Amino acid sequence: MENIEWNKFLIPYENAVEELKVKFKSIRSELLIVGAYSPIEFVVGRVKKVSSILEKAKLLDLELDEVENGIEDIAGIRIMCQFVEDIYTVMDYIYEREGKDMEIVAVKDYITNQKESGYRSYHVVVRYPIQTAFGHKKILAEIQIRTLAMNFWATIEHSLNYKYKKRIPDHVTKRLKKAADAAMVLDQEMSEIRYEIREAQKMFEIKSNIVSNVLSLIQKLRVRGLHSQAEKYYSEFESLWEQGEMIELKKLAYKLRAAVDQYDLNEEQKKPE
Repeated sequence: MENIEWNKFLIPYENAVEELKVKFKSIRSELLIVGAYSPIEFVVGRVKKVSSILEKAKLLDLELDEVENGIEDIAGIRIMCQFVEDIYTVMDYIYEREGKDMEIVAVKDYITNQKESGYRSYHVVVRYPIQTAFGHKKILAEIQIRTLAMNFWATIEHSLNYKYKKRIPDHVTKRLKKAADAAMVLDQEMSEIRYEIREAQKMFEIKSNIVSNVLSLIQKLRVRGLHSQAEKYYSEFESLWEQGEMIELKKLAYKLRAAVDQYDLNEEQKKPE
């Protein structure tokens, strides 16, 4: 493998990242569609650059033909959660997939066992099957699951490690540790009031859906040529929106649906048999 065709070598890793992102984004979408809470806030992914792979191979004292099985995070996705508790819910989803579309190789809990630097995250290394134009193979991929606070801290630390070539000055390291402690306290505080936060978010989501439904139905009236009705209902909507009347907005949505359905029924009855 000394003369690796890197573009070809990385294809299965790129495919794996895209597929894994889709799988976990789909979990979020499906939960939200049925009105359930999603522990997944968002998902990102990346494939290591060739220069980073070579640097890590050197660090781990790996020959190039050992890279494929020696480096676990050439393909990596990151799942962001609001609360620490959500991380373990996401892990349940991963365990459910064990033996179906992925195999768990290793679990590294840096939340319970925080790194000395202050780094916290939950890492899962999986062996993931991928089909490419060059055939079927299984590759290693790393799934990182963390809260938004953990991710903010880790992103800053990564930038500083890059700047100082992993030799961060002591005074900066101390401040980073303090920041890590503050991020942990933030996660703990958010967990304490997560029920209230979830309820507030649920109310916002419901309100957003009702407003979207009302405006969509008003547009349907306009499309059907019922402009005066549409304007009347829009004025009513504006008044209710300003007053924050959610129950009345729901009632308005029902009236609008009835008006659209009645128009469509009348038009259907006009058609010759």
